[in-house]
Amino acid sequence: MAEPAPFTVYPAIDLRGGRVVRLVQGDPARQTVYGDDPAAVARRWQAEGAEWLHVVNLDGAFGEANGPNAAALQAVVAVGPKVQFGGGLRDRAALERVLGLGVARAVLGTAAVEQPALVAEAVQAFGPEAVAVGIDARAGRVRVRGWVGDGGVDATALALQMRGLGLRWCVFTDVARDGVGAGVNVAATQALAEASGLRVIASGGVAGPDDVARVRAAGLPGVIVGRALYEGQVQLKDVLNDRHR
Repeated sequence: MAEPAPFTVYPAIDLRGGRVVRLVQGDPARQTVYGDDPAAVARRWQAEGAEWLHVVNLDGAFGEANGPNAAALQAVVAVGPKVQFGGGLRDRAALERVLGLGVARAVLGTAAVEQPALVAEAVQAFGPEAVAVGIDARAGRVRVRGWVGDGGVDATALALQMRGLGLRWCVFTDVARDGVGAGVNVAATQALAEASGLRVIASGGVAGPDDVARVRAAGLPGVIVGRALYEGQVQLKDVLNDRHR
């Protein structure tokens, strides 16, 4: 058995057109802008104690041009916390590019479904700590291409396949709960971790500090927090130190 990873809270920085935004259930028509300076947002979370940031290139996930987001990613990486980054990483060149910029862990989403050989190649080339797979599901079915397509596989089957390729890390998002503050689907996240043996980071639906505490208590290695941080329902300093009670 691997040593359990320390519990990590990942503030989310979702990029669209170079700005920091949050979407409701991945819908680009339901977007809130939280800032025009992603590096300043990264510095804010760093000042509050973040050791990791979870950065998403939404333009890449939707297959759109992502020049402004590439510049924003460079600026965020330069701030200092480790960066877990995903969105539109669908070939070896894209992986090499972002890891070369200093990203600590690259998250493959759609590519894990459509090109599992890329995951195996990435784990072999960059090591299991530098690669994760993002499993985004609605009612247990995997969603792809910015959550607009059905991946044709269920979350557990995909996780088991990825574990068989040497993968160690997974980000699991319950799409129905993302951006709406409905509470993290801890049961589904924990079940996926137990079935697959992967280190599964919970994502989607954090409404307050109790959600972070439930993920921590379930023995999961981390949680991604987005809208609740930006709107003040979660204070990063408190949940990093488990001090909210």
